[in-house]
Amino acid sequence: MIQELIVTTQNTASHVHLAPMGIHIHGDEIHILPFRPSTTLSNLLETKTAVLNYCDDVRVFAGCLTGRRDWKVNGLVLDCALAHSEVELVRIEEDDLRPTLICKVLRTVNHSPFMGFNRAQYAVLEAAILVSRLTMLPLEKIDSEIAYLKIGLEKTAGEREYEAWNWLMSDIDAFKKGETP
Repeated sequence: MIQELIVTTQNTASHVHLAPMGIHIHGDEIHILPFRPSTTLSNLLETKTAVLNYCDDVRVFAGCLTGRRDWKVNGLVLDCALAHSEVELVRIEEDDLRPTLICKVLRTVNHSPFMGFNRAQYAVLEAAILVSRLTMLPLEKIDSEIAYLKIGLEKTAGEREYEAWNWLMSDIDAFKKGETP
């Protein structure tokens, strides 16, 4: 199973980094597969620890991808996290593109109840994944996926979802114009 969440890591100088990621759950193990090179990979290899933030504010996912990373963090826990799990790196399966970092959960803390996702939140998460792959996917595929996702967005979105969606669409538009988002 893959869960979409925000991984927070820090380096030995205590600089915190946020990254939206789909982590893989295999029984009691958490598999994190960051691309090479990435800050998440460097930080996890350096400190052997990370925090998995379970968050329903999709602006955090969109914000991380569009350069809006100014989210309140208490240590490595997002203030808006509904829950978090502290994990420790136990072994690595090497790969030239995406090594698998196998972690164990040390502790999980619940902060607020999860009230469920609406279709707009799902649409923003999927659009964020598309934005993260702008250089890997054909524009026709991205456009067709966005058109479909927009249906659910328009039926169920609130302010947060529209704000996140607009950030992502701005990055897609900039990419199409040859600008660096």
